[in-house]
Amino acid sequence: MKNIDSRTHTRGESVYLDDIPLLQGTLFGAAFPSPIAHGHITKLDISEAEQMPGVVKIFTYQDIPGENQIGGIIQDEPLLAEQEVDFCGMPIAFVVAESNEEARAAVKKIKVEIDPLPVITDPRIAQAQGALIVPPRTFILGDVDNIWQACTHIFEGTADTNGQEHLYIETQGAYAIPQENNGLKLHSSTQSPRATQQAACRIIGVPMHFIEVDVTRLGGGFGGKEDQANAWGAMCALAAYSLKKPVKYSLHRMDDMAMTGKRHPYSSDFKIGLDENLKIIAYEVTFYQNAGAAADLSPAILERTLFHCTNTYFIPNVRARAYSCRTHLPPNTAFRGFGGPQAMFVMEAAITKAADSLGLDASIIQKVNLNKTGDEFPYGQLAVSEAHACWNKAEELYNLEAIREKATAFNTSNKFLKKGVSVMPICFGISFTNTSMNQARALVHVYTDGSVNVSTGAIEMGQGVNTKMLQVAAQVFSIAQEKIRLLTTNTTRIANTSPSAASATADLNGKAVYLACTAIAERLLNFVAEELHTEASNVALKNEYVYLDGERTEWDWKRLILAAFLRRINLSEHAHYATPEIYFDKLKEKGHPFAYHVYGTAITEVTVDCLRGIYEVDAVKLVHDFGTSMNPAIDKGQIEGGLVQGIGWMTMEEIVFDKAGRLRSNALSTYKIPDIYSAPKEITIEFLQTQTDNLAIFRSKAVGEPPLMYGIGTYFALRNAIKAFNPATQIPFDAPMTPEKVLLALYSEEVAKLKEKHEQAVRNMAIS
Repeated sequence: MKNIDSRTHTRGESVYLDDIPLLQGTLFGAAFPSPIAHGHITKLDISEAEQMPGVVKIFTYQDIPGENQIGGIIQDEPLLAEQEVDFCGMPIAFVVAESNEEARAAVKKIKVEIDPLPVITDPRIAQAQGALIVPPRTFILGDVDNIWQACTHIFEGTADTNGQEHLYIETQGAYAIPQENNGLKLHSSTQSPRATQQAACRIIGVPMHFIEVDVTRLGGGFGGKEDQANAWGAMCALAAYSLKKPVKYSLHRMDDMAMTGKRHPYSSDFKIGLDENLKIIAYEVTFYQNAGAAADLSPAILERTLFHCTNTYFIPNVRARAYSCRTHLPPNTAFRGFGGPQAMFVMEAAITKAADSLGLDASIIQKVNLNKTGDEFPYGQLAVSEAHACWNKAEELYNLEAIREKATAFNTSNKFLKKGVSVMPICFGISFTNTSMNQARALVHVYTDGSVNVSTGAIEMGQGVNTKMLQVAAQVFSIAQEKIRLLTTNTTRIANTSPSAASATADLNGKAVYLACTAIAERLLNFVAEELHTEASNVALKNEYVYLDGERTEWDWKRLILAAFLRRINLSEHAHYATPEIYFDKLKEKGHPFAYHVYGTAITEVTVDCLRGIYEVDAVKLVHDFGTSMNPAIDKGQIEGGLVQGIGWMTMEEIVFDKAGRLRSNALSTYKIPDIYSAPKEITIEFLQTQTDNLAIFRSKAVGEPPLMYGIGTYFALRNAIKAFNPATQIPFDAPMTPEKVLLALYSEEVAKLKEKHEQAVRNMAIS
């Protein structure tokens, strides 16, 4: 089945927030952000701004009728700053005017005086000062303290990963429309309608049934709209509720980049121990998560970091400790992988450190330590593993040995161009690690003409989930897709939605659709069996007809539906699905938190220009554990997109804050993402089709987040290419590997000499 959005996308007819027709009298909002990262507000002057043309009202925290709080996991995030600001870009006031231009012009006239306070941007400094979002957490497996003496090889080091800007095509935004009896309809670019509904109600001070959140689709999310859409929805709701007029706010790109959180930067320490057979028998890691100024989703992201601390390897003795550190940056938030990629990078860095020290290719250590079915993860769950199957198939299918030999031959014959090869295996757990969030509902109506409407809690944001929901309904009813329509995601039709995140959206909502459609189908089959004087087990729905004992009858779909309606058979169903088997005990830090794991192996080839430090990704060839894919075209697109996004995080996407907490990479001129020229020249994807049972919808495993981790292989391929040019260079494990860092690593000795010469010159000047 083709993606059902393809036609409207290519014709420009798909509806996003900015495509919703505006009601007459709609007002427009704009937030006034803090100009500094940390300080006490001593004076806020909005008088000049209030006199600007078109300004209707300027809201501050004093105008909030409910509670000035939008924190989800922890109540530590005011919607509008009160006495103190905690990051550059923190909203202090909300201007509402008759046009977008007038609102933005008025924002520039607001004056604020702030007594500055010390600014922390480094998570290690925050941890040292006790500035933590939540108490630290530790996962333990085996006996780490007493195993080191049994290790033949022990290596230690540090690894750092930077943040990543979501850069969704559609910026954050919301449109609030008053309804009768003080109700509101809130159109929001959100991945979590329930969270946005809850935040808006809290600000206004009304029960949740007063606000209806409606989402048609998003122009990208990647996690950035899971929690951070709440602020803008709440601002619009506050203004619309107060002024009794529609209010819309779509953020300017540079405002979006400056005022919203990113992927969490991490700084980490590791210690790894191997036996004489290169088996990793001990691993200790400490993560310092840069959470930013408020909790947002940081505690949950920190937890997933711990869950993925050993990637796809079995290590019998593990201690992983993690700190969520409060700094004065915008609150960092969910991003594809949700803390898992940061943990996997550290694991791969530890293996690479060991391999470099032993004079081995890292893949030798990787392969011998892949987990197998029955192995225990540090959190207690036992693996149902496809790790060896993916690795072996990639190694054989793509002829890994020949790839290495070709790279070696190239490097021998080229002085200033060097190739690097790496292998990146992955293992990623699928489910929300907060067990209560693993639930979904679906509402299905079959109309008397045989057409079908389906409502779910899934948010379509380019990943093709609507197509998969339609496939489920079409398969259960065995009718053409044209007879089925997917409705918007709406908190009135589907309440208490879990966010579209954690790669679990298709599974949770697909299972709910399956249950709803199956319930209706069973009623229909029981009815028609009675009409045909047979047992229900003898009849089936196939290709829009009723079949009796394998033979097609005269009962087509339309006749069946109309007849059932006339017999007062229920043609609607609201179904609930909750993932079975999963649980996690946070006191013991043990449990079975994931419905299943996704595995895969990628082989990455790069070429580095050793004169200029620039590079190309020649090829990424991978084998991915799809289970039994229900839509290979959509799944392949997700693999390609996730891979390139991961490559961007590992190479060119560099977030830069100065020491004062101001974002310097605040525009597309200073923040670079992969374009067509920096994407791999070749991407080859092989499906590992398995019949292993799992809890995925139709056994079709999730593909949203896992492929991003393949991009980590690019970092280590670049590192290998640099080593081919300068074997003695010392390359810190510090991602992203930008061209500047490549150039410095290629000529590390020369750089060191220049640095020493410069420092000596400075000393001489000081003496003179």
